[in-house]
Amino acid sequence: MSRRVESFYDNNCQDEWSRMDRHPMEFRTTLRAMAEFIPPRSRILDIGGGPGRYSIELAKAGHRVTLLDLSSKNVELARQKARELGVELEDFIHGNALDLSRFADSSFDAVLLMGPLYHLVEPSDRELAIREALRVLAPGGVFFASFISRYAVYLDLLKWEPEAIIHKAGDYEKLMIAPTYIPTEQNQGFTDAYFIHPMEIEPLMAGRGLTTLRLAVAEGIIAAVEAAVNALPEEAFEAWVDVCYKLGTDPITWGAGEHMLYVGRKDG
Repeated sequence: MSRRVESFYDNNCQDEWSRMDRHPMEFRTTLRAMAEFIPPRSRILDIGGGPGRYSIELAKAGHRVTLLDLSSKNVELARQKARELGVELEDFIHGNALDLSRFADSSFDAVLLMGPLYHLVEPSDRELAIREALRVLAPGGVFFASFISRYAVYLDLLKWEPEAIIHKAGDYEKLMIAPTYIPTEQNQGFTDAYFIHPMEIEPLMAGRGLTTLRLAVAEGIIAAVEAAVNALPEEAFEAWVDVCYKLGTDPITWGAGEHMLYVGRKDG
């Protein structure tokens, strides 16, 4: 994985921690899927777990969690946040999703690959990351993988500078065809990124000994009006979580959000 990706997250670990506060629908629907599909007291490997938002919530729920991340600053922050919140994780590891050789085959009940597939721009690297994650997952275990949708590039532009479409339309059309972003000196923006078409996810997971349990848009249908939904009282927000979770598996809604979540069970 690119050194640029590691450096990007080393320099933005606090922002990554607060990202789920800015995007609570993604966070809440993903946690709901975890609660639905991960058995109690599971041993979980969170690959690319960042500063630990999901790891900490899963540990609170009684699971035994190991967090691994490419960014040493993310790992340090995860350790700090867990300590502040009085939560214990089994381990915090500075490592790479492409090399899980420290872990034995079939050693986890659930494996999360929620981050690395955003940034692995080479198909061979995406293949290796998925293969390694499934190697360490026990038969019958649950696999979570998240992706940035190809439509995210337009949704982000729509939210933050919609008028820029006048001079950026060509660049965005290219991303829909060749969905890899590499920063340049002229356009730093995000770090190395791969934007998947939602309809490519299930074929990507086919033939791996997985039974699909859920494939859904993480934000549901509210991404374009996220700020207004975030400002709602808790009762109304929770009602929208219900709607987004239920409708999120409908392929008609997949272009409405920025992230996709795949959940599968390993056969055996």
